[in-house]
Amino acid sequence: MNRYLHLGPERTERNAPTAEEILQDTQSFSLVLGGPLYQLLRRTHMADDALALVRQRVLVISLLAWLPLLVLAAVDGHLLGNRVALPFLLDLEVHIRFLVAVPLLIIAELVVHRRLRPIAQAFLERKIIPEASVARFDEAVRSAFRLRNSVAAELMLIALVYGVGVLVVWRQYIALQTTSTWYAVPTASGLTLSLAGFWYAFVSVPLFQFLLIRWYFRIFIWTRFLWQVSRIELSLVPTHPDRVGGLGFLANTVYAFMALLAAHGAMLAAQFANRIFFAGAALTEFKVETASMVLFLLCLVFGPLLVFAPQLAQAKRTGLSEYGALAEQYVREFDAKWLRGGSSGGEALVGSGDIQSLADLANSFDVVRTMRIAPITKEAIVRLAAAVLVPIVPLALTMMSLEDLVKRLFGLVF
Repeated sequence: MNRYLHLGPERTERNAPTAEEILQDTQSFSLVLGGPLYQLLRRTHMADDALALVRQRVLVISLLAWLPLLVLAAVDGHLLGNRVALPFLLDLEVHIRFLVAVPLLIIAELVVHRRLRPIAQAFLERKIIPEASVARFDEAVRSAFRLRNSVAAELMLIALVYGVGVLVVWRQYIALQTTSTWYAVPTASGLTLSLAGFWYAFVSVPLFQFLLIRWYFRIFIWTRFLWQVSRIELSLVPTHPDRVGGLGFLANTVYAFMALLAAHGAMLAAQFANRIFFAGAALTEFKVETASMVLFLLCLVFGPLLVFAPQLAQAKRTGLSEYGALAEQYVREFDAKWLRGGSSGGEALVGSGDIQSLADLANSFDVVRTMRIAPITKEAIVRLAAAVLVPIVPLALTMMSLEDLVKRLFGLVF
């Protein structure tokens, strides 16, 4: 069993980590294998040490949030019909939230676990961490474990969900305030919850919000870990072909969060759909909300990688200076030898290694010159933005026919 599933004894400053402990720490790196909820899932046999059994988790958690609403709405007489403006079966938001977004949030755990697990070890294998700083790097890994496993942290998240998420965010900004629904009827004193509405407000919505805010907490742990690593004087190579000093392996870490971003896109589409079909809104009214959400999510995912910008910028400046000096020395000697009569009479220019060396030096200097100050690519930005927007695309059918939509999409692509 992974020894970091539970909080273990802390090392004292006198007990430096052994090489075996450091290896085990980096091999066990995970943002999701810990915390009270994870322990509960293990004890109920809905998860194991490798986060398998994802289908069971998706089925149980999604049905816990959605199925009682179906039953209670039927008891209230709000499944279909004209008793309320928005009956349960026509509420796209609740179905997409619990049957699409929640499964994506759960699936994202397995994806993030598998794709980010090798990252800590990669820092050591690629010699990014100097030998003298390995113990400090190991402490950053263990610090991430402690925060991930914190019982107090998850209790605070639950308090935040009920204190702010339900009473403020859901009641004031998400619940429909002017339309009678299967979960509540607006009155002069506010919303009056139905029987299904009580389960929705105090079980289903908090469960969903907890899963969501728990993801934000994990991204905070990820950001904090990378920040602590960035405080170490890293061994960066300006001429590395990845053009980020050897940190290119971090550029692909953002794809691990694609399912999380798709879940946000589904939630956004669900909210828009309800307001379009039952509140008379138009898709074009949500341009600001859509752009804000895309920007927020891109900052959330790419922001942690910016912690390496100062060191990468310094490595670039140093590389330009050092390789510039080397190039200056070489080209002067090359000029003196081949253009100023410095070569021996018997040496031929054609086939000389000096020409190839000059070209190689120019290529190396060009790599340094084009070095980026963050392991972020345009392709990754486009793909992750698309992951958010794809669930919203079908709503364009409320403004045009499917044929017109396909033509416009093809026009954008081709």
